[in-house]
Amino acid sequence: MSAKDYISARTKVLCVMGYPIEHSMSPTMHNAAIRALNLNYVYLAFSILPDNLKSAIDGIKAFDIKGINITIPFKQTIIKYLDEVDPVAQEIGAVNTIKNNEGFLSSRNTDAEGAMKALVDAGYKVSGKNILLLGAGGAGRAIAFIVAKESNKIVLSDMDEKRAEKLANEIKRKYGTSIEGKNNSHHVLKEESKKADILINATPIGMYPNINKSPIPSEFLHKDLFVFDIIYNPLKTKLLKDATEKGCTTLSGLNMLVNQGALAFEWWTNKKPNIDLMKNKIIEVLGMVK
Repeated sequence: MSAKDYISARTKVLCVMGYPIEHSMSPTMHNAAIRALNLNYVYLAFSILPDNLKSAIDGIKAFDIKGINITIPFKQTIIKYLDEVDPVAQEIGAVNTIKNNEGFLSSRNTDAEGAMKALVDAGYKVSGKNILLLGAGGAGRAIAFIVAKESNKIVLSDMDEKRAEKLANEIKRKYGTSIEGKNNSHHVLKEESKKADILINATPIGMYPNINKSPIPSEFLHKDLFVFDIIYNPLKTKLLKDATEKGCTTLSGLNMLVNQGALAFEWWTNKKPNIDLMKNKIIEVLGMVK
């Protein structure tokens, strides 16, 4: 019997931590990659209440969990509990991947690279473009930093205007980018969407189970917008449906998810996963077709 067929006392544990976590497709794609490579690992999802984050970190060490993905709402707050943060993640101020080496927790951010690869693979360049980025949280920070190097102008819109302004100022100091932080009022969204070439949703609005919500009214969309929603469950969010009806080119968060997951997987296991397998398994489980 091969390692992929059973869990033994030697099986190593990988996981994703967040709250809520029921929507996550990370166990689906990672366990498919594990079985394909015949590795003695298992990947689980843990729902962690925000007040229990420190206890969860202690648990990671106590149970010797080898690799951890971090999702909403912990990508920034978890940093203070880690032993090492790589330079890119330090710059971004958010992590999404942790590696446990005998209790020493190293971390990095694979969101930025995963998002950029998704855009490149879709044949879309951010160079010289005006970007309206919705959300200045962990994923929003990663995307803002990676697109800031090439874009013409970025407008960060967040329900917490001060958070958006703070992030905008950090990026402006770092890269000299033309960037503004604003609130997410209807007036701001209406005016800024008119000027944008790219709209990126880095908020959880529209994520399962709240699939009938969108972060921006459909009437603010226009056919010249490239709309990238980093949500992957559902694959076709209300935002993407609205954008398609308006004639926009769209991109779901599936490729970003798989890209960042593959980078984490290789870091943990020293094995390259089958990216197409990971992607197709998610599509299969969500009951979707390409």
